[in-house]
Amino acid sequence: RVGVAVSDPEEIIASPLTVITRDNDSSTIDTIVRLMGQYDVKRIVVGLPYSLDGSLGIQASKVKDFVDKLSQSASADIKLWDERLSTVAAERLLRGAGNKKAREKSRLDAAAAAFILQGYLDSLKVCDQ
Repeated sequence: RVGVAVSDPEEIIASPLTVITRDNDSSTIDTIVRLMGQYDVKRIVVGLPYSLDGSLGIQASKVKDFVDKLSQSASADIKLWDERLSTVAAERLLRGAGNKKAREKSRLDAAAAAFILQGYLDSLKVCDQ
């Protein structure tokens, strides 16, 4: 599954959008490109799964390979962003908001995507100061 989030045009707030069920890279990329057109996306932020010790493992290599394929079809700037603990943080956020279905995988994946995107957006604000 691929969680998808979008930001407002001012790049201030990230919001969960949807979850793409991965059948294969090609269909996933087609769905991403379609969503890009629908939401006028200029930049894509992809979560990169670092280990807690900061190393990159097998899953990170798979993500990088996918990003290489995506970059051939997507006319957007693609950024990789540390996704460590994003699912844990998203689950806490959902539970804290009184969401009894915080563990529902699709809701959790979209919330984790929003958490990753928000981290990236917040970093832009810091860099601008």
